[in-house]
Amino acid sequence: MVAIPLPRPDGTLETWSPSGRSVPTPSGAPASTRIAYAAAHVVADPLAGHDPTHTVALDWDSTLAFRHHLWSCGLGVAEAMDTAQRGMGLDWPTTTELVRRTGAEAKACGGAWVAGVGTDQLPEGPATIDDVVAAWREQLEFVSGEGAIPVVMASRALAATATSPDDYHRAYGALLSEATSPVLLHWLGEQFDPALTGYWGHRDVTAAADELAALCAEHASVVAGVKVSVLDAEVERRFRASLPEGVACYTGDDFHYPELIAGDDDGHSEALLGIFDPIAPVAGAALARLDEGDRAGFTELLEPTVALSREIFREPTRHYKVGVVFLAYLSGHQRHFRMIGGLESARSIVHLSEVLRLADRAGVLPDPELAVARMRPLLEAAGVSL
Repeated sequence: MVAIPLPRPDGTLETWSPSGRSVPTPSGAPASTRIAYAAAHVVADPLAGHDPTHTVALDWDSTLAFRHHLWSCGLGVAEAMDTAQRGMGLDWPTTTELVRRTGAEAKACGGAWVAGVGTDQLPEGPATIDDVVAAWREQLEFVSGEGAIPVVMASRALAATATSPDDYHRAYGALLSEATSPVLLHWLGEQFDPALTGYWGHRDVTAAADELAALCAEHASVVAGVKVSVLDAEVERRFRASLPEGVACYTGDDFHYPELIAGDDDGHSEALLGIFDPIAPVAGAALARLDEGDRAGFTELLEPTVALSREIFREPTRHYKVGVVFLAYLSGHQRHFRMIGGLESARSIVHLSEVLRLADRAGVLPDPELAVARMRPLLEAAGVSL
């Protein structure tokens, strides 16, 4: 393998070459003992002739091809979630087109999918609780109409206007009382979006979990599950145990997912994870091991990806999307390393170098030589002499 110089946090360079560890080949069949969705990223069009900080343009062919890649690994697709830069560049008009196109592809190939329901079509400025409910309702009707299971996402607008837990119960209650088919709820912690600090009316994460569990109990007939993204395994386990029968817990914990998915005597979490985007083949193969009752094999495959995930999702966690897209570029799923709004600049070359090292150790690089070749221009642009 050809070696390249990679920067370290102390400013020195390390001569590095990939180990050549092979990527496991998943069966392609969806897991039978767990439900697993990968929150999918979008591929920007770098050749669109406009200012990328003001206008959104996607490479539709590459974006949709990546969804087929996830389905081929045996995973479902979680569309138009925060991994797709909802709230960080992806506007509502483009989101509607994304949902329509993914829905058509899912229908054609029989792929499982869910899609985010937000309030991001609201104009900037203060919004009332009724405004929030109306925005959710509009998106829920659209997403359901396209064939996806709706995932009701945490709303920045509601966080900005709510003054107590009662306001959250009022807003969610108004929406869920109208629902005619099952939905998922999404609790996104402040690590992922500081604008959601104090969601559910509590700054204490345990009290917030209790509030959400009570809401689920009130609307258990339509809440099929809850995605929990607070990066606290104990809080998730406690919350999972408090859910009423029939309401599943979907882990969004990109730090502790192997243990939460494997579960224990008190149950397990399903999966709806951003990290499953870059590690899809490994995740699919690991879930197949779990289906076979091979918990040790599941752990053996998935545990090495945790260090990679922790680096990608390091603080500020909201910029994890950079690492996700970076690995898609290194793996050949897209021809460039550009993001909506130029967000690729949100992480340093030191961080990207560490992501490369850890991706190699985790066995998620399908073509290590391609990864090295694609890393070279990024290093040169950062002033590293090759």
